[in-house]
Formats: sequence, structure tokens, C-alpha cells
Amino acid sequence: MSISWLLTNIFAGLLLPPVPFLILGLIGLGQLKRRRALGRGLIAGSLAAIWLLSTPLLAGWLLDSLKPPPRELTGREADAIVILGGGRIADSIEYGGDTLGRFTLERVRYGAWLAKKLDKPILVTGGAPDGGIPEGEMMRASLEQEFAVRQVRWVETASNNTRENARLSAPLLQAAGVESIYLISNAWHLARAVPEFEAQGLRVIPAGTGYAPPETDNPLSYLPNARALQDSWLALHEWIGLLWYRIRN
Repeated sequence: MSISWLLTNIFAGLLLPPVPFLILGLIGLGQLKRRRALGRGLIAGSLAAIWLLSTPLLAGWLLDSLKPPPRELTGREADAIVILGGGRIADSIEYGGDTLGRFTLERVRYGAWLAKKLDKPILVTGGAPDGGIPEGEMMRASLEQEFAVRQVRWVETASNNTRENARLSAPLLQAAGVESIYLISNAWHLARAVPEFEAQGLRVIPAGTGYAPPETDNPLSYLPNARALQDSWLALHEWIGLLWYRIRN
């Protein structure tokens, strides 16, 4: 297991909901005897933050703030398709071993559809920071065996994050004369992914998947649920990632 990958994920987990607000609430609980008003304020603030981030209206707005506008792709915009890994399931019971996670499978499915439509070669990228089979290998197997796609030309298996996806994939593409790519990922991830590939000298056409109609303003959109909290988590994860990459640059 990559130590840097583990530490990065621990640090991110401490910054992302609901952990910081639970810590804030516990601090408030500890202040109730000595500073009652402060304690109540901290508890109320933590509960309000968790409530708001669990509402579909706010969660939808946060995710939409990251997504590029969808566009029709014709095949004239780029030379190849790049599909980014997005997680895997280790030791899956029903499959008898590692398999693609939800987000990776969504990206692979869209990549297969786009490759058949545009007839472009594919690069898949994703390593195995926590051990096991690299995502890139599983993505190739899924494309070829489950989606009957034969255009997988390059497989990158050493990357542990989005920045490494770009840095390790670009030389493979450029060695083959590829200058422009369709970059496939979940739409909310592209704001972070596109600049990383552009920094490697590639012209990037965003090809996002997972678009959804805007959340409507109705009573249910203010009612908290676990799905909305997960969407808020994803959006804040991307915003923190964008900030972190800017600091490192």
C-alpha cells in the first residue's frame, strides 16, 4: 500500500463531512459546562451544517458547480479517448476477486459507447495504491470482455491519483503522435482532471458522464438524505483537491 496515498486519504477524510462537524459538535458538548452559550452554538452550527449538506438542493448545486457544459462529440475534436479510473472493489464476494467500483464502471461504460460511436483508440489509466490488480488492467478487461470494445491501445497501471494519471499517460499518447484527447470521467471530476492533462501538453476535450437534470426547488429538496450527503462529500472532495493542487503548484 502506498503510504502517501494512505496519508492523503486520511487527511482528506478529516476535512470532509461529516467528520469535521462531528468534531465541532463534540467540542461544543465539552464546552457546555464552562461556556454554555459557546457550546450550544457549536452544537447548533455542526447540526445545521450536516443538515444543509444532506439536502438535495445544496448537494446538487455543489456538484453542478464543478461540471463543464455537456456537448455533442463528433469525432473531429480529438485523436484518442482517455478513461480515468475511479476506484475499485477489493475482494468482491460475487465476482471472487477485485472488480471495478461504481464510478470506474460508469466511466468505462461511457468510454465503450463513445469509442464505438467515434471509432477512436482508448487509453485506460489507474493503478493499485492499496495493492491488488491495477484499475487499468481491470478496465481493459471490462472493455474487451464485457463491452466487446477492441480499441484499447494503451494501459497505464502505475498512477495513484489524478495528477499521476496525467503525468504517466501523456508520454504514452505523445509517443504515438496523439496531441488531443477526449477525457472521460464523472462530470464533477473534470474540473480537476482537465488542467492536469493540459499541463502535460495535450489538448483536452471534456467528455463527462453522470449528468443529471438540475435539482428542482420543492419540499423534498430540503429534506436531508444520505445520497445528498454523499454528493456533497464528492463535491467538497473535488474542491479541496483543486485547492491542494494549486498549493502544490
